[in-house]
Amino acid sequence: MGGRRFWSWLWITLGALYFLVPLYATLHFSLQAKRGTLSLLAYQNVLADPQFYRTFAFSLQMAAATIVTGIVLIVPTAYWVHLRLPKLRPAVELITLMPFVIPAVVLVFGLIRAYSRPPLLLVSSPALLVAGYTVLSLPYMYRAVDTGLRAVDVRTLTEAAQSLGAGWPTILWRVILPNLRVAVLSGSFLTLAIVVGEFTLAALLAWPAFGPYMALLGQNRAYEPAALAIMSFGLTWLAMGVILWIGRGRQGGPSELSGTH
Repeated sequence: MGGRRFWSWLWITLGALYFLVPLYATLHFSLQAKRGTLSLLAYQNVLADPQFYRTFAFSLQMAAATIVTGIVLIVPTAYWVHLRLPKLRPAVELITLMPFVIPAVVLVFGLIRAYSRPPLLLVSSPALLVAGYTVLSLPYMYRAVDTGLRAVDVRTLTEAAQSLGAGWPTILWRVILPNLRVAVLSGSFLTLAIVVGEFTLAALLAWPAFGPYMALLGQNRAYEPAALAIMSFGLTWLAMGVILWIGRGRQGGPSELSGTH
């Protein structure tokens, strides 16, 4: 037991160092905008730029729309596959892994070619950007929801809810989704991180997102990009905390069935 504890703490320490040392180096570099002293000048310059607020707010809006779209698309699909079509699970998993195979640049050019002409002229609509983000987040959102569904007895919960007279919308909303709260929050965290830092889709579709703003700032400044990286890290974690606070509450379970009738 002592040896296992030693190796466990060793790998935890190495993982923490791998994560924290680059973060500390970035933070220290961002404080060196004034030669010979540590200062917050780089942070002041970033906060004085109106583009910072506009681009980050836009990316948060796109992230919220992407999370909602992903939940509406993935939860019913994964639930139905678990309940009625378990033989199709490998095919669905393969489809959700396609964003790892198809580069984002190929995806965005395909979207532009498909939706830049009637009858679906969406190339100038943020809906197309949300659709692209939803595709990129499919592997993470689906894996999170699928893991959550594996942890609950979907068939028993469904049959119990149906015996109480619940319809399919009620079963999904009041029985299945409460049991997937942790899984959905995990997928939402990953989706938020992807959307805030994504560059290719937003740049090629010409939207004022946070990723292109970070890339543009990095081409023209030295210390401000490091400050922006630290600030975006903190703001992203703050947004994740807000999502966690919104989704906080008691976990659903079989007791949820008492209210479905």
